[in-house]
Amino acid sequence: MNYEVDELVPIVGKLAEKYTGYESSSITYEKAEQLMGAVLYCIHELKDSSCHTLALYEEIPAQRAYEMGLQYVEEKVEKALQLYNKLVPEFCHYENQCLYDTFVKGIPEFFQWYDIRFEPQNTILNLDYPVLKDISAYTGIDKIYEFIRCIYLEQEFLKAFPVDYVVEILSKSNRYWKESMDNISETVLTYVIGHMSEGKLLTKFGAADAHYSCMQEVFIQEDVEHIKKRLEYALEVLIKNYYEGNEELLHYFLNVVNDMSVRFKNAADNE
Repeated sequence: MNYEVDELVPIVGKLAEKYTGYESSSITYEKAEQLMGAVLYCIHELKDSSCHTLALYEEIPAQRAYEMGLQYVEEKVEKALQLYNKLVPEFCHYENQCLYDTFVKGIPEFFQWYDIRFEPQNTILNLDYPVLKDISAYTGIDKIYEFIRCIYLEQEFLKAFPVDYVVEILSKSNRYWKESMDNISETVLTYVIGHMSEGKLLTKFGAADAHYSCMQEVFIQEDVEHIKKRLEYALEVLIKNYYEGNEELLHYFLNVVNDMSVRFKNAADNE
């Protein structure tokens, strides 16, 4: 799947002709770089696609690899759009403006302006709302699809709780939560996991009052590694009891358990 530059230049040339409407093959150096990036992006999509694993063991001409990759980009755009449209009807931003602006306002702009053929590597959006998975290495539709998947998992997590309950937790955690750029599902998870780490199950959703003195007694006696194990166990119980053991959801939130355990330890040590 590694191609020499002289194998890629003809593909860029054909793209340049389409870009200029076949009226000219002369383009700027910057535009040529953009089109080369588009070709490489599509070939990379083919390489990463589980749908085309056989291609990794075949000697595919560069032109064919590009065409197959382009098709995969188109399929991923459709897949991302379908997931987005599935999410929108029941989507709740819990009064957080950053989440609303990024997901409700921003994502449609991406689909409107995304250029599959001439600049698929362009993510277009800044994606200001932070998700709990590192997607910084992704670009284009890859990044948008991963972002939508993360929001899907977060919405699955949050909708298990009453909206008022979530809003109460957010407001007690940060009085400016409506303007905050923090991840709201992490805030709710921190409260819930902290509650469960005391050995309590969430049998009802009343006032969001954390028993901080009890939590401090538990965490001040343990090091970060033991707290991490305690939180991981609590998370596993939560996912098993409330989300039918959803493995994808479990692995998603395991991403933040380490940082969460450090925060709990620091809070306990500093009262």
